[in-house]
Amino acid sequence: MPAAQPNASERPRGANPRALSGLLPFLRPYRGRIALAVLFMVLAAVATLVLPVALKSLIDEGLVAAGPGDRLMALREHFGALFAVGAALGLFSAGRFYFVTWIGERVTADLRDAVYAHMVRQSPEFFETTASGEVLSRLTTDTTLVQSVVGSSLSMGLRNTVMGIGALGMLVVTNPYVMTQVLGILVLVVLPALFFGRRVRKLSRASQDRVADSSAIAGEVLNAIPVVQAYGQERREAERFAAATEAAFDTARRRTRVRAALVAFLISATFGALLWGLYQGTQAVLRGDITAGHLGQTVLYVIVLVSSVAVLSEVYGDLLRAAGATERLMELLAARSPVADPPAPVALPPTRGGSRVALQDVRFHYPSRPAQAALDGVSLQVEPGETVALVGPSGAGKTTVLQLLLRFYDAQAGRVTIDGVDVRQASLADLRSRIGIVPQDSVVFSASAMDNIRYGRPEATDQEVIAAAKAAFAHDFILALPEGYASVLGERGVRLSGGQRQRLAIARALLKNPPLLLLDEATSALDAESERMVQAALESAMADRTTLVIAHRLSTVQKADRIVVLEAGRVVEQGSHADLVARGGLYARLAAMQFNA
Repeated sequence: MPAAQPNASERPRGANPRALSGLLPFLRPYRGRIALAVLFMVLAAVATLVLPVALKSLIDEGLVAAGPGDRLMALREHFGALFAVGAALGLFSAGRFYFVTWIGERVTADLRDAVYAHMVRQSPEFFETTASGEVLSRLTTDTTLVQSVVGSSLSMGLRNTVMGIGALGMLVVTNPYVMTQVLGILVLVVLPALFFGRRVRKLSRASQDRVADSSAIAGEVLNAIPVVQAYGQERREAERFAAATEAAFDTARRRTRVRAALVAFLISATFGALLWGLYQGTQAVLRGDITAGHLGQTVLYVIVLVSSVAVLSEVYGDLLRAAGATERLMELLAARSPVADPPAPVALPPTRGGSRVALQDVRFHYPSRPAQAALDGVSLQVEPGETVALVGPSGAGKTTVLQLLLRFYDAQAGRVTIDGVDVRQASLADLRSRIGIVPQDSVVFSASAMDNIRYGRPEATDQEVIAAAKAAFAHDFILALPEGYASVLGERGVRLSGGQRQRLAIARALLKNPPLLLLDEATSALDAESERMVQAALESAMADRTTLVIAHRLSTVQKADRIVVLEAGRVVEQGSHADLVARGGLYARLAAMQFNA
């Protein structure tokens, strides 16, 4: 059964709106466009606030005060003014919409790029505790939430803030008595909104975590479809995913219920405030305290003020969700890989005939298994041009040696050196540029065969790619594909057999032409004939370079210059095939089991 995913309930809860400040570095490069967006937003808000003034003039001067002849001219002028205000409002709103949407799309794209670029630099240790599906959920779901806020909700919030403050100011000037009563009602609206907001904030973060859990399950299972189907676990995995999505739905339902209650309260309170202001205004008109135009103006300002507060309360809920999403994204950006370039990298010396490799009393355990040593005091010296085979039972530490050479992890004790330089003192790019690897699980990208091989050296010519494919005995099967080297191989190379994928990976390593070649069961997926051909190619490729070979099939390493036998993270034997068989130790027992069979 696939490994359990991180429990969302164990993660921190209650995102704070201040978490949105993490977006400032992504907004800063676009200060000019932000200024234009703010300018258009303010102008649109001002145009909205001018409408009640124009309406008051229309009523008092165009309908009430003027005589019949003048009234017609006045109506034309006032309707013309109203149209001008409306046209300005439309123009300014269009400018605000364009710039705000552009900023939202641009910032979201930059944020996705930054998070993804940061993730691909994390060491494997990070992915021991973080599911790749959860990272994908944050790259998609969380960034979409951020986009909706930056590109819409934030603009609405700022616009309604300006309009609310403007309407409040106009009410203070034109009708302080009504303003005092409206403010009292707004206090009754805001306080419950803040209370509900805290609850929405917690449920929003929980909902996003549950969605990430279901994404993690989906990503893991979809990458293992052949195994799932081979064991007939389709229904079980569908039920497991359904349980995760149901948990996400349940949390979202609770969040929606709280927000629905908040919306109902806000609309009711807003409508009540509007009716109260209208009632007070009509009484003032009847008493002769204000004109009908003054009443219309006051009612519109009350509508603007109260609706602004209602929109701000709704936007506040969106900001809380976006704050939770931003917090999760900032957690990814804040993750620091324990494997990083040193402050002052030491340059690796030039090599001829391969690299010198040394492990000196190396002790290492994986972070996820701190009580179990993967390597326990391993010392090993490999001379330039030497071919050394690492053999032993599963879990003996063979692959761990290769991972330490590539510096996927750092040893807790001892030293790992290449050409006399501690791998922790060299830059990662310099270190890995001189190492080629053919892993046991060959990775094939959803790209053409040409691009898959060229991944080993992106600047290689087509002729060099074809030469590497021929050396790995991959040329013939590639030509047999529908479009030859231009054929897209599908996700994870689903259009190829296991042996073909492995030969493609070998071609990729041969194209890189590194001084140190690491082969981790490089021929494990090949049939007997293909293995014989690829073994000949590998023996040719091993010339003039250092090679470390991991193999369970001992027939493939008999010609190695030296065989190092590992058991339980320790070197227990080393020597040639004949010497080790003669000693009658672990290697001899393994050889007897394989060759006798």
